Amino acid sequence: MQRILPLLLLLLPGCEPLAVGAAVTAGSVAVIGRTPMDAVVSAATGRDCSVVRLDRGQDYCRAEEAPPAPPPFCTRSLGRVDCWTAPLPGRRGVADGPTVLTEAQEANRTRRWPGLW
Repeated sequence: MQRILPLLLLLLPGCEPLAVGAAVTAGSVAVIGRTPMDAVVSAATGRDCSVVRLDRGQDYCRAEEAPPAPPPFCTRSLGRVDCWTAPLPGRRGVADGPTVLTEAQEANRTRRWPGLW
């Protein structure tokens, strides 16, 4: 019995790495919304993958987003604003702004996760 007791004491620190790993996992889920393994998978695939998404009943990796729909074309009318899906020829819209994303915006929208390369 005296020989076994020191051996049993050597096994006690074996639980310590589990506590550290659990703390790292809990911290990373709270901060970046994914586990360390999710971060590795996301970096390798370039997609946003998270076990948190599985918990919500969604796919593990986020699907690629479709380009945004063009904004409606709106013109002033008598006391209100009317909007159409196609621009009217010869009319100026209420909100004259860009109707498509710039190259920088499109690059930001389609970049790989975590944006390291």
